[in-house]
Amino acid sequence: MKNNVDLPNFLIEKKLLDKNYKTIAGIDEVGRGTLAGPVFACAAILPCEVPTGKKSLINDSKKLSAKKRIESYEWLKDWCIDYAIGSSSAEEIDLHGIVYSVKQAMIRAVNNLSVKPDHLIIDALKLEKLNIDQTSIPKADEKSESVASASILAKVSRDNLMIKLHEKYSDYDFISNKGYGTKNHLLALKKNGPCKIHRKTFARVND
Repeated sequence: MKNNVDLPNFLIEKKLLDKNYKTIAGIDEVGRGTLAGPVFACAAILPCEVPTGKKSLINDSKKLSAKKRIESYEWLKDWCIDYAIGSSSAEEIDLHGIVYSVKQAMIRAVNNLSVKPDHLIIDALKLEKLNIDQTSIPKADEKSESVASASILAKVSRDNLMIKLHEKYSDYDFISNKGYGTKNHLLALKKNGPCKIHRKTFARVND
């Protein structure tokens, strides 16, 4: 299966397990660049390396089709030892900035876990407020199965919320764009102005 060469693997986790860490959580966020809605983060603890037959389900969530992401999400929910979601609202993002808010969402995800990790693998960031050993790796969702799994769980969870929010704010087509700055979303902003869940400090929201 030559495609597996491009998929995340369990090598980072194995090296940490060899150093006697017992419970490793992968962490990733989704929604950093959207114009509306919260940023979501997920912390996911896997029981072991992803089984061979499921490898194709686990990748950076942006590289999976919507159908494949949902299939992966449904499998991961049952297969993970534990996973948890954390979020920061649009109001928090406007007040504190996106980087701070992403970190807060990640911290909340870790704190929401029932099983407490002794090491974190994080996509690009360091969570200074957590007294847990951490490995920060750029593009970790392309390299670590734990982080890739977290990216999928965060993405589908946030998408599900944005679909629900579409019912309340139907003018902005959140069911399709999930808060990202698509052409139709920008046209709706120009026509209607921002709604409660828009990030007022983001360029293009109040243009």
